[in-house]
Amino acid sequence: MALDIKICGLKTDQAMAAALAGGASHVGFIFFAKSPRYVEPAEAGRLRAAARGKALAVAVTVDASDAFLAQIVTAMQPDMLQLHGSETPERVAELKARYGLPVMKALPLSEAADLDRIKPFIGVADRFLFDAKPPKGSVLPGGNGVAFDWRILAGLDAGVDYMLSGGLNAANIGDALRLANPPGIDISSGVESAPGVKDPALIEQFFRAVRAARDDRAA
Repeated sequence: MALDIKICGLKTDQAMAAALAGGASHVGFIFFAKSPRYVEPAEAGRLRAAARGKALAVAVTVDASDAFLAQIVTAMQPDMLQLHGSETPERVAELKARYGLPVMKALPLSEAADLDRIKPFIGVADRFLFDAKPPKGSVLPGGNGVAFDWRILAGLDAGVDYMLSGGLNAANIGDALRLANPPGIDISSGVESAPGVKDPALIEQFFRAVRAARDDRAA
């Protein structure tokens, strides 16, 4: 099975180059002002040019206004929208229709019962991103560097397409792939030397760890 890999929260040419060199299938840009990974739409548009024909560019928003979404789509020309807030299935359908873009809906998980939150979005969202619930007091819906119990994903219907996120890094990606066997993975803080500062060496190390884990499973 092919494994999609998304490097999220990119802000520099060096980090983008490392993500593409490693074989990222998706590159993500954060449009949430409270995040240390925030990037202006025009700058994201400049950076994503390097990914054309190599990786899908994802615009990550959190309950964004119509005006801001229009600005993002115009300036960045994303291949996909990721909605990381409290957006409803109706909002997902509305934005898909408006922009003609696939939508990935992020949902926070901590226990098996949380999987019920997926049901209203089935057939509406094109893909899901499963992240850990934010720690108490965090203003960020994602990128907090915390994981959830990946074993709960065993209860998912086989047809649910998703990316696994939350607390992934080179040290634990092997366990994540073994326990959840996800069709895609998303990493942000796990390849940073400081909040919002992507480290090309850590990105390279992560891709090596993914390859090693997959080689071990294939052996």
